Amino acid sequence: MNAEIIMDALPGSVPDSESGSEPGSGFASAGEYKGASHVSTTNACKLCTPLGATLAFKGVEGAVPFLHGSQGCATYMRRYIISHFREPMDIASSALGEKNAIYGGGPNLKKGLLNAMQKYGAGVIGVATTCLTETIGDDVPRILAEFRAEFSDLPLAEVVHVSTPSYNGTHMDGFHGAVLALAEQLCVEPTPANGRVNILPGMVSPADIRHLREIAQGFGLMPTILPDYSETLDGPALLEYENLPSGGTPVAEIRAMGGAAASIELGRAISAQATAGSSLRDRFGVGLHRLGLPIGLRESDRFFDALKQISGRETPRELALERGRYIDALVDGHKYLSGMRAVVYGEEDLCIGLTSFLAEVGVIPVLVATGARNRNLAAHIEAACGSVLRQTPIVREGADFFDIVEEAKTLSPDLLVGHSKGQRAARDWNVPLLRCGFPIHDRFGGQRMLHLGYRGAQSLFDRLVNMVLEKKQTDSDIGYGYL
Repeated sequence: MNAEIIMDALPGSVPDSESGSEPGSGFASAGEYKGASHVSTTNACKLCTPLGATLAFKGVEGAVPFLHGSQGCATYMRRYIISHFREPMDIASSALGEKNAIYGGGPNLKKGLLNAMQKYGAGVIGVATTCLTETIGDDVPRILAEFRAEFSDLPLAEVVHVSTPSYNGTHMDGFHGAVLALAEQLCVEPTPANGRVNILPGMVSPADIRHLREIAQGFGLMPTILPDYSETLDGPALLEYENLPSGGTPVAEIRAMGGAAASIELGRAISAQATAGSSLRDRFGVGLHRLGLPIGLRESDRFFDALKQISGRETPRELALERGRYIDALVDGHKYLSGMRAVVYGEEDLCIGLTSFLAEVGVIPVLVATGARNRNLAAHIEAACGSVLRQTPIVREGADFFDIVEEAKTLSPDLLVGHSKGQRAARDWNVPLLRCGFPIHDRFGGQRMLHLGYRGAQSLFDRLVNMVLEKKQTDSDIGYGYL
C-alpha cells in the first residue's frame, strides 16, 4: 500500500478516513492546509509505485501482474485501475501476512508464481515488490533464481521483476521501471536489424496508444509499442471471459527491440534516469529520440519530425490535414479562452505537455504541480513552451493537494486541468475541470480520451472551449442561445 499517511490535521479539518471519502480523493478545502513545516502527505498528488508497474506489465501479451506483498496492495490497485478503465483487472499476489514479515516471503512468492502459471496459463509474470517486502529485505532476484532451479523440469513462464517500494517514488517511477525491466530482462541478445521503430509512450490512454500506432504506420513504419494495453485494458465485449485478455506487446517483438531502426521515447522528465530507450541505445546501439508527450501543436510537430527523419517520408496527407484543422480551430476558438488562468496538476510529463498545449491556445498556466520530486520540471516546461508562455507559471514538485490548493487560492484560476481528484476544488471554486490523465473515476470513458497528436489536441481544445461555453450559459440569467 502507499506509504503516505494522514496525520497532524489542523483543528477544524477532517482526515479522509473520518470523512468517509477515499484517501487522496481530491483537493483540500479552505483551511485544511497543513503549513510549510509538515512532514506527512495528505491527498497525495501521486499514486503507488507498484501500481504504475502493474499497468506496464498489463501491456505485455500473455502477462499477469504479480505483487510481492500483502493482499491489500493488490485489492487497492485493482479498485483504482478498474474504476478508470472499466475492465476486469486481475493482479496476482504473494499475500504475505505477519509471519512472512518475520521469516520472509520467499515460499509465498514461489507458490504464488506456480499458481499464476497454472491457473492463468501466463506466458509472462511481472513481479513488482511493495513496501512490505522491500522493508523486510526480501532478495527477489535470489528467490527467483531458486525458483527456476527448483522447478526447472516444468515449462515455466518468463518472470520479470522490478523493485517498486512506494516510499521511493511515484506510480510513474514504477511504470518506467517496469518498462526498463521488460526491455533488459527479455531483450538480452543482439538481434538482426528489422527496420522496426520502438515507441515507448509512457503512461498514456489506450486511445493514445492506438493513435500512435496509426501515426507510425502512416509513415510506413512497423512499431513495437511497449507497453501496449490498448486492448488488454480497453477490449471488446466477449461472450466468454478470458483469463488472459487478448492484446499486448508480443514477447517476440520485445526480444527483437535491439534490432530496431530507432526508438522514440516520450517523456522529457525522465531524461535524468535509466530508461528502456537509453538501455537499448547503450547495449545495442539503437538510436534514441527522446521527446515530450506530443500534446498540442509544437510538441506534436517535434514527434512528427522524428518520424520523418526515421522513415525518410513526408507527413501523410491525412495527418497533415489534421494539423490544418487544428490550426483552423485555434483561429475560431481562441477568443473564448484567451487570458484565462489555469492550474495544472498530475504526472510530470503530462503536466509539461498540457502546459505547452494551454500556452498555445491562449490560456495562462499560473501553477503547475506534481507529486514527483527531482524532475527539473520548470526547465522542461520552459524547453517545451519556448517563448509562447505569457508569464512564467509557479512550478511545484513533491506537492500534495493541500499545498496546491493553498497556493492556487491566491492565483484566481479560471480552470483546473488534471485528473478527477481536482473535482472538489473545481466545485468549491465554481470553475470548470478539464479531466485528463489517470485516474478519472467520476466520468465515463477515461480510457478512450485522446490526448496525443494533432487529433488529440483537437479533442482537448474542443472539450475545453465547450466547458467554458457551458459555464457561461449556466451562470447567466439569460442563458445565451448563441455564443
